Amino acid sequence: MFFVLNPVELLQGFSAALELSLGGVQKHQWRVALIAAYMADELALDAEEKQDLIYTALIHDIGTNVSWKEHLLSLHQQGNDRMYQHAEHGYQLLKESRLFKRLAPYIRHHHDAWNGMGSNPVRLTGEAIPLISRIICLADAIEISVRDNEFIFTQYKQVVEYIQAHSGTIFDPQLVNIFERVSRKEAFWLDIANPFSFQNFFDSISIYGKSQYSIEDIMEIADIWATIVDRNDPFTGKHSHRVADVSEYVARAKGFSEDEVILLRISGLLHDLGKLAVSNEILTKPDKLTKSEFFIIKQHPYYTYQILQAIEGLQIIAKWAAYHHETLDGEGYPFHLGARELSLGSRIVAVADIFTALTERRPYHADFSWGEVRHIMTGMAERGKIDKSLVELLFVNEQELNTLVKKTSGQ
Repeated sequence: MFFVLNPVELLQGFSAALELSLGGVQKHQWRVALIAAYMADELALDAEEKQDLIYTALIHDIGTNVSWKEHLLSLHQQGNDRMYQHAEHGYQLLKESRLFKRLAPYIRHHHDAWNGMGSNPVRLTGEAIPLISRIICLADAIEISVRDNEFIFTQYKQVVEYIQAHSGTIFDPQLVNIFERVSRKEAFWLDIANPFSFQNFFDSISIYGKSQYSIEDIMEIADIWATIVDRNDPFTGKHSHRVADVSEYVARAKGFSEDEVILLRISGLLHDLGKLAVSNEILTKPDKLTKSEFFIIKQHPYYTYQILQAIEGLQIIAKWAAYHHETLDGEGYPFHLGARELSLGSRIVAVADIFTALTERRPYHADFSWGEVRHIMTGMAERGKIDKSLVELLFVNEQELNTLVKKTSGQ
């Protein structure tokens, strides 16, 4: 089974997911990519190098798992350890990836200072730092220096002066000269400030065309993003991977084809992608959530759906992954879909998510016994919340299911 996807759509979507974890309003990585594209054109980079630059810029903060406020603070403090930690985490996340490993070194070095200042453990300096990393370092600094609450033409000179002041220390002097030429174009600053410019930008780089991905490729991508989501919640640890395991287990028991089984596993891995919009303080809160906190939680399947359905070719996965809090009686969230609208794939991920949540240690509930888990889920099925046939199928072989739970729990 193969998918024909637009890599730009894929990275645009996952870049949007990262923005959720950074506050969701900055479009930081999109703007860094746009600035980097201007630099690439001025440098006359060849098509392949420009493509790698833009792709890297769109996910350069993939190693970040802190709030946007903390992230900004770390970026404004040159030499701050966290600056290098998130670059290193991004490198470690992608270095073994068949699809993205060529981007990993660029991410690793995107905060390396031209003169080696700071506490970067790798200690590359000057032209030993990859050119793509140097461009992203500069573009990143430009982006975070722009204030959204001020007219762009009353502040752009300060941004230019800041970059010039760090030429030869943080930034490559040649790239600073290139930026000075770019900065004379009013369109450059208007593109940064105009939220409507992004779609034009993405349309312009869609000339790279579509690529063929195997189902294993999509599995690899899903696994990377499940790792990013799960590391934000120290209590559930590997929740997305466990939901994927249980979804696969139920799909096999239901007699799905091998391709469908893998699609269910991918859906399980991606079902909580939108949880990047939820702060750790809420995810790990030991007390009952307030009304407003619960509404924040209820956003996450909506964002999962919006991110995945925007990638042409992943619409089935989007529905199976994002509908895991919908119920057969139409009282779930966020779309209030009912039995007629919920496919078997969506129902499987919902059952897998509930089972996994009940068998995990959570800050807001005590450990449930095996009998209690079965009793709770059977009760939900009888009340018309979840698919009764899937609940029965789940518990047909409790010994095998128990072995699966122990394996995914690392016991």
